[in-house]
Amino acid sequence: QVQLVESGGGLVQAGGSLRLSCAASAASGRTFSTLAMGWFRQAPGKEREFVAAVPRSGGNIYYADFAKDRFTISRDDAKNTMDLKMNILKPEDTAVYYCAATSRWYGYTQRRFYDYWGQGTQVTVSS
Repeated sequence: QVQLVESGGGLVQAGGSLRLSCAASAASGRTFSTLAMGWFRQAPGKEREFVAAVPRSGGNIYYADFAKDRFTISRDDAKNTMDLKMNILKPEDTAVYYCAATSRWYGYTQRRFYDYWGQGTQVTVSS
């Protein structure tokens, strides 16, 4: 079992920045470095959508089109954490942001392949 806890959400004006963090704790001998990590978001009345993923340290990084050039995902395997730095935030970025983890080696951009989820953190961008 893996437990994920997000932090760093809040209210920010359009054009501002936020840094979200996800702290992971694992049981059953599973180590953080073996987990692929990702961020998803869900706005009111919409489907949960992919934001970014960093499967393993030193490997490829994936971004949704809306996140490219504005968001930066990173992970620190020594601290069991993953961050999402969001710049130039827009009102349409308003959503609950979820941290997710999977032991799979595929499907990093698809929510159905993630096994573990955090409780989410609210990001609200005012115009």
